[in-house]
Amino acid sequence: MISGKVVLGALAGIAAGALIGVLLAPDKGSKIRSKIVKQGEDYLDSMKGQFNSLLESISGKFDGGKVDVGDSKKANSKEAKRDLQPAAS
Repeated sequence: MISGKVVLGALAGIAAGALIGVLLAPDKGSKIRSKIVKQGEDYLDSMKGQFNSLLESISGKFDGGKVDVGDSKKANSKEAKRDLQPAAS
């Protein structure tokens, strides 16, 4: 019984909110919908830009790590070759 009252109250609140929204809307519904879509696209583009910046930052750090490892391998291999060669007298 209590849950029925909660559901009825929620539906009444939704209906009242929709009615007030329609009565107080500054523009036609089609204009409001187009504004909402435009704003959503702007947010999406902003998020894509931030995500791409994050990926570039991470890949730059990853590539930098690869170069450091590669340089250390080269240095170690040259040292290893020198160590293996017999000493010249």
